[in-house]
Amino acid sequence: MEAIGLSIVDWIIIIIYFGFVLGIGVYLKRYTTNQEDFFLAGRKNSSWVAGLAFLSANLGALELLGMTGNTFKYGMYVAHFYWIGAIPAMLFLGIYMMPFYYSSKINSIPGYLKLRFDEKTRVLNGIAFAIMTLLVSGINLYAMALVLHTFLGWNWDVSMWASALTVAIYVALSGLMSAIFTEIIQFFLIWFGLFLVSVMGILEIGSVNEIMARLNQYSPDVSLTTLWSSSIDPTKNGMHVHWAGIVLGLGFVLSFGYWTTDFLVVQRAFSAKDLRAARMTPILASFFKMALPFIVILAGLIAIALSVDPKSGFQLLQDSGQVNYDSALPLLIARYYPPGLTGLGVTALLAGFMAGQAGNISAFNTVWTYDIYRAVINRNASEKNLLWMGRVSTVGGVLISLVTAYWAKSFPSIMDYMQAIFSWVNAPLFATMLLGMFVWWITPAGAFWGLVTGMVSSFFMYLAVKFEWIHQSFITLSSIQSDMAANFWRAWWAWLICAIVTIIISLFTKKKPKEELIGLVKGLTQEIDDRNIPIVKKPEFYAILSLIVFILLNILFW
Repeated sequence: MEAIGLSIVDWIIIIIYFGFVLGIGVYLKRYTTNQEDFFLAGRKNSSWVAGLAFLSANLGALELLGMTGNTFKYGMYVAHFYWIGAIPAMLFLGIYMMPFYYSSKINSIPGYLKLRFDEKTRVLNGIAFAIMTLLVSGINLYAMALVLHTFLGWNWDVSMWASALTVAIYVALSGLMSAIFTEIIQFFLIWFGLFLVSVMGILEIGSVNEIMARLNQYSPDVSLTTLWSSSIDPTKNGMHVHWAGIVLGLGFVLSFGYWTTDFLVVQRAFSAKDLRAARMTPILASFFKMALPFIVILAGLIAIALSVDPKSGFQLLQDSGQVNYDSALPLLIARYYPPGLTGLGVTALLAGFMAGQAGNISAFNTVWTYDIYRAVINRNASEKNLLWMGRVSTVGGVLISLVTAYWAKSFPSIMDYMQAIFSWVNAPLFATMLLGMFVWWITPAGAFWGLVTGMVSSFFMYLAVKFEWIHQSFITLSSIQSDMAANFWRAWWAWLICAIVTIIISLFTKKKPKEELIGLVKGLTQEIDDRNIPIVKKPEFYAILSLIVFILLNILFW
């Protein structure tokens, strides 16, 4: 494939950005003097800083390349990942779960599992999360390499190593603190660098209505332009999924499993200066999350509208005869941006991938250091030793991510790869966390074996469908073949299996005394007294506003 190419001005913009990011890591190293600074950024951030970092940690390859590519593949149904697949869970985290997380002063989600249940449940989740994080981390390395490969024509291997080296250096220097600072910069870069893609696409085609009209003409039988109206009949929507699969699999299990238990994003809220700031972190982020489809989803719809017009000359890349859906956004940038602006667009893409990669690696080094290394390998580790291990595990995590990046490259869409991983780990974990926080008599034995059963059953269902041991309809309850529908339904069954096994075993095993669960379980924890706080300063007020906007968007694009 011939490289698209960059001008001298583009190169200068990219080099300045990389130099600035590495400079931040070097500068902040002087303020990283202990383990709390490295792993939790000293717990000094405001809700706005933590909120922007919270969302930016999620703005990696999945959000940018993956969602644009999946929109090309499935149409507007991908917006469900931003709305029902995110907003209710983010608000639930801020209102109900953050008081338990923040007040217990834990360093990680597995740390909560240790306090609520026991060490073995903590280590099990720590190992599962570490593996999942490195698999997801590989996606961001692959995506960064795809951009370098597309625009510069660099060899895949050189592209991946260059990407990995940059992230390893600045995260190893000052941990979560440098990750959060660069994530905030990357947040604004992504918005300013990519917003023009949608604007210029609308200008070329004529209007949003014209884009929708082209899509409806191109696909009259399968809707690519609606959210809910075609969900009663799976054959009528691009994702081939029933509304029950969207609500139960994505809206409940995958969404809540990711936003409330995935330490990658929750870690940013842990860095807030107080409980109110921690609760506001995901609530503030929810407003920006709802706006992202106007960049990402709209860009994917523009790519479809151009591809069905033979005069446009727009066509996605192909690797070995297989369409690379993830190339949609880089190709749109190359189409619309002149020299200089192309450099800004490429930098915005690289910034997003580095934000996701840094988020994964900073979460990995925390879980590895606290929940595996100190819990299993060196229980008497000093603070200095833990700080050293955090830096070593950062470099090690990036090297392992290189291996997983090549695996991610083999998937036609990184979104399919991502949802499969989440259904293995996050779906059953959400059942464990939900029961643990709201039902005091759930026992350590019930939690451990429920989590094991949930993860194993999800992975078995994935293999059984992949190797055709069972037909996909056995899981999706539909004769229509759809990888995404299988992901949604597999997550639901894994959650349900984990919940049932946890409850049954808890009925027959030893319960923890209520005194040990104070601060960890609702009903045994002192409620927040906010009677004297003005309503406009309460997290609940902003959560209600976010919920209203969420409902209106779903009605508007029904």
